Amino acid sequence: MDLNLLRVLDALLQENSVTRAAERLGTSPAAVSRTLARLRRAVGDPLLVRAGQEMVPTPRAQELREEVSALLRGCDNVLRPGAAFDPVHLQRTFTVQATELLLSGLAGTLTDRIHAEAPHVDVVFLPEAIEGGPALRQGRVDVELGVLGHLDPETRSRQLTRMTLVGVARSGHPLFDRRIDARRFAAADHIGISRHGKRHGPIDHALTQLGLRRRIAVIVPSHVSAMMLTRETDLIALTVAGWLPDTTAALGLRTFPIPLDLAPLDIGMAWHPRNSADPGHRWFCDHLSASVLASSRTVDGGPQGSNLVQGRR
Repeated sequence: MDLNLLRVLDALLQENSVTRAAERLGTSPAAVSRTLARLRRAVGDPLLVRAGQEMVPTPRAQELREEVSALLRGCDNVLRPGAAFDPVHLQRTFTVQATELLLSGLAGTLTDRIHAEAPHVDVVFLPEAIEGGPALRQGRVDVELGVLGHLDPETRSRQLTRMTLVGVARSGHPLFDRRIDARRFAAADHIGISRHGKRHGPIDHALTQLGLRRRIAVIVPSHVSAMMLTRETDLIALTVAGWLPDTTAALGLRTFPIPLDLAPLDIGMAWHPRNSADPGHRWFCDHLSASVLASSRTVDGGPQGSNLVQGRR
């Protein structure tokens, strides 16, 4: 049934008068009278009948009065904008797909930020093994964080910052004895980091342009295992500039610029548009992006997160 019919019926049952119902609805008595005729046919009952100069409800109309009023209140509640968002009452778990390197640098900061405002919110971090686009579409992941690629066409995204790749080796590595150029960099034994066992990437392409090749002696699936292996051997690995400096120093490691012309890493977040109007999701994304920037360090005299770009929801 047309919701407008219910509104007219409610007004008629409350007022017991076509004229007063019309005034209540801001329309004409003739229009209300025509609608009453439709309602009578639909319900199979006269609903309101003449009693002298007034109209009185039939028993069926009396039965319907509270039911119709309750239905309209329910409809109004459904269509009313959501209540003002207050994170302190939010009870929810957000799922984030992120690389281990990003996770280790921002999880603590993010947890402190969200629990200060929303003590009942939990966060689940998933590895990159979960495919970002389909997982976002299917609702298995709320936010994808990292170098974004292979996203579904409808996916929304926001660029957060740019990070520079650097090399990392144990502090006593012979590589630090003199200037590190492309030839000495290529001559060192490297650790590859790939969950799929991939051996080649942008660094290998840049070395090929210079007529050089490197040896990837070991491939590991995570940055943590790469850093631990670097600590114990003369192998070198990759990390990002200014990220986890205290941890790097505590492990006895030292970073160095890669002597190649490499593009920076664009770090962003992505989410499915089903969440774009959700205040809880927006609140969480704002804290996640702020945590990424807060966890960045000053590099080359400027803030690591200085290239923040807001995306569209």
